Amino acid sequence: MEARRENRELTDIELTENALAVLRKRYLKKNDRGEPVERPVDMFRRVAANIAEAELKFKPGEEGRALYEEYRGRFLRMMLERRFMPNSPTLMNAGRELQQLSACFVLPVEDSIDGIYDTLKHQAIIHKSGGGTGFAFSRLRPKNDIVRSTMGVSSGPVSFMAIYDASTDKIKQGGTRRGANMGILRVDHPDIEEFITCKNDNDQITNFNISVAVTDAFMEAVERDGEFELVNPRNGEVTKRVGARELFKKIAYGAWLNGEPGVVFIDRINADNPTPQFPIESTNPCSEAHLPPYDSCNLGSINLALFYDEERGDVDWDELRQTVRTAVRFLDNVIEQNNYPLPQIEEMSKGNRRIGLGVMGFADLLIKMGIPYDSEEGLAFAERVMRFIDEEAWEASRGLAAERGVFGHYEGSRHEARGDRVRNATVTTIAPTGTISLIAGCSGGIEPLYAVAFMRRQADMEMPDVNPEFVRVARERGFYSEELMKKVAEQGSVRGLEEVPEDVQRVWVTSHDISPEWHVRMQAAFQKHTSMGISKTINLPNEATVEDVERAYRLAYSLGCKGIAVYRDGSREEQVLSTGKTAKQPEPQPRHVSLAEARNGRPRTLTGVTKKIRTGHGPLYVTMNDDEFGPRECFIVLGKPGGTASAFSDALGRMISLALKHGATPAEISHQLKGIQDGHPAGVGPNAVLSVPDGVAKAMAEHYLVEEDTAEAREELPIIGACPDCGSGLTRQEGCVVCHSCGYSKCG
Repeated sequence: MEARRENRELTDIELTENALAVLRKRYLKKNDRGEPVERPVDMFRRVAANIAEAELKFKPGEEGRALYEEYRGRFLRMMLERRFMPNSPTLMNAGRELQQLSACFVLPVEDSIDGIYDTLKHQAIIHKSGGGTGFAFSRLRPKNDIVRSTMGVSSGPVSFMAIYDASTDKIKQGGTRRGANMGILRVDHPDIEEFITCKNDNDQITNFNISVAVTDAFMEAVERDGEFELVNPRNGEVTKRVGARELFKKIAYGAWLNGEPGVVFIDRINADNPTPQFPIESTNPCSEAHLPPYDSCNLGSINLALFYDEERGDVDWDELRQTVRTAVRFLDNVIEQNNYPLPQIEEMSKGNRRIGLGVMGFADLLIKMGIPYDSEEGLAFAERVMRFIDEEAWEASRGLAAERGVFGHYEGSRHEARGDRVRNATVTTIAPTGTISLIAGCSGGIEPLYAVAFMRRQADMEMPDVNPEFVRVARERGFYSEELMKKVAEQGSVRGLEEVPEDVQRVWVTSHDISPEWHVRMQAAFQKHTSMGISKTINLPNEATVEDVERAYRLAYSLGCKGIAVYRDGSREEQVLSTGKTAKQPEPQPRHVSLAEARNGRPRTLTGVTKKIRTGHGPLYVTMNDDEFGPRECFIVLGKPGGTASAFSDALGRMISLALKHGATPAEISHQLKGIQDGHPAGVGPNAVLSVPDGVAKAMAEHYLVEEDTAEAREELPIIGACPDCGSGLTRQEGCVVCHSCGYSKCG
């Protein structure tokens, strides 16, 4: 009986259809025809065996072989039970030719042409291997500063960011997708204002997240409404004094406008840096891993939802302890097994041995325990759980140090100063869990539920996809109905639904039910017991003001957060140009019949409107002209004359004009073009532009179909573009971009 149970545990894993689809598409080993040649259980066996091989490096002979067999089994069981998942590169690459197991890296950017382009080459090597990259451009001299070797002037940090961005466009991560970058500039750099606004146009520097490295001195100047000095990093000279609050408002305005830039509190990060001999200037692309140059991320997450003890109504702390300690050993082994893309990265990664054990399924666990996310009880529970995980992780690291030795850069570290012999410089961080939370079947990271249910397209039908735990509760409490499930799926939240009991509404909260203050306070609660940082999105309603963003920043700083990223729903709206009397939108036009003969030639003068739409391929100009019968013609301009984009847009405009001439309505044309996606979306929220045809559809709908802007349409869950895998809406969560339909995650 026991043998059969053991065998079942090591061969079976419960996976949803979406999880299986994601594994087949991105994780499982494939043959030359792109067909999977391993099952999910084979993948986990491959990973467990490869990571356990590190045991043989520390203990030779029979003892090493025994440890290998023991931990191969423990690692496998931990993953098959979905209690722990390593980051995506480890699942994809462990035991395969690439063997690149790290999610992200930080590279230095030196103030020289050689340094800048050496790093550009290193970025390309890392992206080719499947990793993301973080950069601080703060060492670069400002724009128009002198370059003595040529007696010319510098073009400044933002110009070199654009070069790195262009390189990213050409190289796919691990041969499958474009890489992700983080660009950081210190708040006291003379080019800070140009940096803050470099992504105001959503078609610029599209492969970077950007954050401002905010100093304590700056925040103090903001509080006292004082002046703040901008300093040339080349020579330390003050180039300008600015009003701190004015600069603070510009940072907040950028975040209010489209979510960029984020903020990292760089002095606080370095105050907690366990290896001060290697100062931290930047972070990984989602800003939770604070790394010195050439260091790497080594991440994994524990599924908290599976540690609920229903009989006791509490966490099974003993099981959680065991999993934490096994996961720490797993991650330390990853450092040994990793095939690093650069020798400098291998030296720094093995010298610091940073690991980042995090969590997922936190919202699921709160719901099982009946604790509202946005409550004092929820904050206290968050602190309790993370304190336990952090303390147990350090205990595991001390045990590994006794067994294997302290980390290479222990001398000069804060750990040495305390006399604390540990194996790893850091042990915890909370990273985006994206697809690994989908594989584990739980909520992402420490975020609240994004929605209780979704409308998911299956076999050309819209079907409600409801959280199974909510369905169970609804059936047990007697308020289940198919009609209610559809209503929940359409709304996303249960707040305000009369059919749902008040206590259930209180516990089943979603990210958009929760005020920004509670989001920040929850992040701060976890930060108290986390070695590095936290990837989390602070959701703001569309009507939020710049002052609301400023308040969120101040609160995050005052509560001890190490960074903050806000997202205001629907904040990347298209820009519209119109002239003269056409600036006022006309009344909706009635349905048009065939008018080709009546029109019989184009009048010499027509009136109309031109709208400018931001697309993933650059600015799009859509001109719509009317004659006495109604909508008559459409001209579409994109890109330079003579190019493919220009030819395509010109052809689309001609076909639309032909259709209008023969009586097609703007509603019919917009309906045909709306929702077409090409994998390069621009903007966020309901106004996200998914492609050039989708942009044209939006321009026509806005100009002609004002009656379609109904309250029902505005209640849809906000999207920020189209999923490149399935075409469904992307959303922002855990400081990342994810698709809830198929499991795609920009962060892996």
